[in-house]
Amino acid sequence: MPAPSDLQSLIGQEVGVSRWFEIDQARIDAFAQVTEDHQFIHVNPELAKQTPFGGTIAHGFLTLSLASAMSYDAVQPLDGVVMGVNYGFDKLRFLAPVPAGSKVRGRFKLLGAEDKGGGRWLIRHELTVEIDGGEKPALIAEWLSMQMVDG
Repeated sequence: MPAPSDLQSLIGQEVGVSRWFEIDQARIDAFAQVTEDHQFIHVNPELAKQTPFGGTIAHGFLTLSLASAMSYDAVQPLDGVVMGVNYGFDKLRFLAPVPAGSKVRGRFKLLGAEDKGGGRWLIRHELTVEIDGGEKPALIAEWLSMQMVDG
C-alpha cells in the first residue's frame, strides 16, 4: 500500500491491471432488468444479429459499472485509508462495443494525486477497459476518487 507521500512518484505509471470479467448474456440481461434498459441490441439475440454488431452487445454503462470491481482488483489502497468515494469522471468515451461472450479487464494509470487537506486526497486515474482480443478498448475514462486517510 503506497503512502500518500509516495503518490507523486507514481504519476504517469500504470498502477494495476484487473482480472478478466466475463460479459455473458445472463449478465447483460440482469443489467437490463436492474436499469430498465431493454434495447434490443442488448437483450434480443435474433434482432441483434441483423445489426452491424452481429449479435447482442453489453450496455456501455454495464461495462462502466464494473470499474469499481476492477479497481478493487488492480489498485492498492493508500496506507491508512478510512474510505474512498467516487468523485466523478472528467472524461469518458465508449470506443468499441463489447459483444456478449466477451471478457473485459481494467488497466489503471495514475494521472494525479492532490492533497485537499484534512486527510483527503483527490486521486485521478486513467481507466482503460480492454476487450480480450479486441483491437480497441471498450472505454477510456478519467476517473476521480476522494480518498480519506487517517493520520
